[in-house]
Amino acid sequence: MIPAPFAYARPTTVDEALQAIADGGEDVKIMAGGQSLIPVMRLRLAAPETVVDLSKVAELRGVRDDGDAIVIGAMTTHHDVLVDPLIAQHAPLIAEATETVADRQVRARGTFGGALAHADPAGDLPAVALALDAEFVIAGPGGARRTVPAADFFVDYLTTALEEGELLVEIRVPKLAGEWGMHYEKFNRVAQAWSIVAVAAAVRREDGQIAEARIGLTNMGPTPLRARAAEAALAGAAASADAIAAAAQSAAEGTSPSSDLNGQADYRRHLAQVLTRRAVTAAAGL
Repeated sequence: MIPAPFAYARPTTVDEALQAIADGGEDVKIMAGGQSLIPVMRLRLAAPETVVDLSKVAELRGVRDDGDAIVIGAMTTHHDVLVDPLIAQHAPLIAEATETVADRQVRARGTFGGALAHADPAGDLPAVALALDAEFVIAGPGGARRTVPAADFFVDYLTTALEEGELLVEIRVPKLAGEWGMHYEKFNRVAQAWSIVAVAAAVRREDGQIAEARIGLTNMGPTPLRARAAEAALAGAAASADAIAAAAQSAAEGTSPSSDLNGQADYRRHLAQVLTRRAVTAAAGL
């Protein structure tokens, strides 16, 4: 189908983008890679008054070192994330999850920030951002900026902390000190599909024990979730298959998975336990 008529703006700076959003009327959509927006516009499930295309805002692209964190521009494509040496060094979990996003064509156009701002609970990157304690830098009217931790950024289904007139400009990922291992474990029906359930795990080992574990869950509720009970059970536990298996039994505590054609809620809870065991085992190097 053909989208409904809309006005189109293509700014070249963040300030121009914010002004275009302010001038765009009551219903403005921001287009990053367009991989989620364009299909719903073609189906007329969305009919914005104005589309603000960020593809020419160069300052929103790229990855840089910022001392205790790496900073990923919101318009950095999935492909560029995959090949970036800073991400490979400091946040390989991001690259591993990004490699499972859709197909090569989508990864060439889709963007890191766009996927996060879309906030689909079945998307691969929100749970990773949560597990890595990422922070989201948001620009608002007048150039004011604020920083929102990942734990507060995802509010509800397809809903984030972004307010009217605001724009996600970059994501800060803290560099982790110590001996960390990371792994992303995804279960889907066919290759390139959305996750039925997935688990992002980061594990810090110390003296043969798991000193700390961070576990993000994909598609176990309307937002990405941390498996807090499993994290607590792993803290201080032996880095062994038995200890990890025992802790993984609590991975679905506090979750609210949906039931649909891909799986019932109890099936997803079972998957969360199985995939947590696999992800933590791989992250722990066992």
